Amino acid sequence: MGVIFAGAVQDMVTLFFSMRRDGKSLGQMAREEIGPFGGAAALIAVLSIMIILLAVLALVVVNALAASPWGTFSIAMTIPIALFMGFYLRVFRPGRVIETTVIGVALLLLAIGVGSLIENSSLAGAFTLAPTTLVVWLVVYGFAASVLPVWMLLAPRDYLSTFMKVGAIGLLALGILLTRPVMLNEAVTKFAGNGQGPVFAGALFPFVFIIIACGALSGFHSLIASGTSPKMIEKESQVRLIGYGGMLTESFVAVMAMIAACVIEPGLYYAMNAPAGVLGTTVQSASAAVAKIGFTVTPDQLSAAAAAVQEKTLVARTGGAPTLAVGMSEIFSGAFGGQALKAFWYHFAIMFEALFILTTVDAGTRVGRFMLQDTLGNLWKPIGRPSWRPGVYATSAVIVAAWGYFLYTGVTNPLGGINQLFPLFGIANQLLAAVALTVATTILIKSGRVRWAWVTAAPLLWDVVVTLTASWQKVFSADTKVGFFSQRAKFHDALDAGKVLPPAKSLDDMQQIVTNSTVDGILAAFFAILIVAVLLDAMRVWAVTLGGRREPVLAETPYERSELWAPAGLIPTAEERSHLAELRERGGVLTGAGGQEVRRE
Repeated sequence: MGVIFAGAVQDMVTLFFSMRRDGKSLGQMAREEIGPFGGAAALIAVLSIMIILLAVLALVVVNALAASPWGTFSIAMTIPIALFMGFYLRVFRPGRVIETTVIGVALLLLAIGVGSLIENSSLAGAFTLAPTTLVVWLVVYGFAASVLPVWMLLAPRDYLSTFMKVGAIGLLALGILLTRPVMLNEAVTKFAGNGQGPVFAGALFPFVFIIIACGALSGFHSLIASGTSPKMIEKESQVRLIGYGGMLTESFVAVMAMIAACVIEPGLYYAMNAPAGVLGTTVQSASAAVAKIGFTVTPDQLSAAAAAVQEKTLVARTGGAPTLAVGMSEIFSGAFGGQALKAFWYHFAIMFEALFILTTVDAGTRVGRFMLQDTLGNLWKPIGRPSWRPGVYATSAVIVAAWGYFLYTGVTNPLGGINQLFPLFGIANQLLAAVALTVATTILIKSGRVRWAWVTAAPLLWDVVVTLTASWQKVFSADTKVGFFSQRAKFHDALDAGKVLPPAKSLDDMQQIVTNSTVDGILAAFFAILIVAVLLDAMRVWAVTLGGRREPVLAETPYERSELWAPAGLIPTAEERSHLAELRERGGVLTGAGGQEVRRE
């Protein structure tokens, strides 16, 4: 229900309204439609939250690739393949989308196959990169994807990754149908009632709606829907398929991921996902810790599970990626190749996850650049122009430096950098959705479509209730597993007494946790206050508009009849194919932003 009434609605409506405003970013739309005060609050919230989200997603990529020469090689090869596709479609064979796609997908599959061979060859060492080295390469790639023309690198690489993502998830769905795996986890565990889960503490409401983000509602999607997507879409009639349909596909991915996680033995699941401070570092300590929460997994079973996927250990492999990989390998090995291929499927899944998560980093960096340009353009017009290259380079450098700093610090310090801000990821993401739905509701009311405002206002109301409740609990809860400041007080008192509490291993670690809890608590409150400010200012606009006290002024670009024609959906209808043939005979072939063929009427 979340994706139908909230996530897909947000993505589609944001994309549509951004298209009507020449691809303006979410923050800039908030400023122009709500006003300077609410807009400034939205810009600050959106930009700062985006930096946190990008650093967290980049950390997932680093963790996935740090010990995977197969993944590193395969993902590195997507860059030259994408460059080839971009020039092939833009310069050598304009409009030949299917032809380019076939070549690109074939090269991607070849890269994946060669990558699996490299992992077991003498070249493996060359592609086994240290986490800090991966951070540097990610920053370089993020900057390049942000400043190069979108048709050259970002669009073809992300397009290529989509085939990999949809193909792998489709294969997973087929594997589930063939193996019909048993869901080993309980439908409702005891932790749902007591809120003391070893992986995540907190009551079922509101935190289940915070944890399940991208499958139901993700604020990050609204950034892409108001960033790169509106600049590449051909016509408004395609918005429903791309905005609403794309989010439905994302929800399907989430369902497949949930199934993959639930086919894992609960004891192994908790041994992988509980914090290292709870589990310890050995299979013996992890087995004992899991037994204390009411589940069973022996040290031998933990060792065998790691050996089956050719990992040194699976203990405390948090973050979600290893869990999904283990679940996928369980299903794939049951359907294709048996237990002998379990390690192959595990590392394939790790590579697949890094590949598609990297698309959020490059697209998000470019959107961050757009947003920073829009923001600074309010103060100095030249820097807001996409055609002014110094502004493009400078704003791109600021964005990658910001998330790159948190990422590098997090990689080198287990308790610092983005690890310090990771607990804010879920709430921050859903607060972004509140901004997007507030802007969308405001535009609907100002444009005279009040009868349809409930479409965005209803999910907005639910999202605000959920996220502000979660923010309140994270700031003020007396439970040290939930509240940031209560956690701070616990570790501060222990530090004063000279005690070391897990997950800290030294007094310096204790001080770092005190600092982290303080910063997280302050930022959680700050983000919530910013969202309330945006909402209150928007409600002022709603009241003024509905009361007829002021004629609403929309920042929508004046209507101009397009000379381009393109199919409305993914697959042209018979009538559309006939019309395309007529236009082809008359000439007028043009090339769109991604190199695709469009027609002049």
